[in-house]
Amino acid sequence: MTGIRASLMQRDVIPFYLSLAALAGGALALDAGLHLANAVWIGRYLGIPGVLLILASSGYSMRKRKLISSGKPADLLHWHERLAWAGSLLILVHAGIHFNAILAWLAVGAMLINIASGLTGKYLLGRSRQRLEATRTRLRARGLSPEQLEERTYWDSLTFDVVKSWRVVHLPITLAFSVLALAHIIAIFLFWGWQ
Repeated sequence: MTGIRASLMQRDVIPFYLSLAALAGGALALDAGLHLANAVWIGRYLGIPGVLLILASSGYSMRKRKLISSGKPADLLHWHERLAWAGSLLILVHAGIHFNAILAWLAVGAMLINIASGLTGKYLLGRSRQRLEATRTRLRARGLSPEQLEERTYWDSLTFDVVKSWRVVHLPITLAFSVLALAHIIAIFLFWGWQ
């Protein structure tokens, strides 16, 4: 049991927290670098490429929903994860530690929840898939028939199907982030000093 717990910790829990820590650390380092270079004003404009990177990362979601037909889903998922992470990093630097706009901070909060949701889904789904395959492999090695195998893995398969539907949670969080970010962008255009 200790080996299973250790592998779960090493394979899923630690990478999850390292991904979040890398995002926070990267944002703090980039923000500190801008402050040291006396270029804090650049952070104000990093929201634009951040949003563009996040929009570019949506190719995977569009492919999954058959809105586009080009690209391999595995490659698009890889790009989705990387582009969304980079865009989120830029948006966090853009947000900085300035607490003067509640709408902007609601959007950042929704984005952070969305990131945590995405990472949770990634690691839970991967772990569930590995566990189901390991169980099937072990049972096949015992010489079980396909019918017996299906019967023995029924609950694991059902659980895996439930975990696969984590997107039901991730999608509304993504929608909330999108609406709040769009509202923030519209508010910027409405209240910008255009003189």
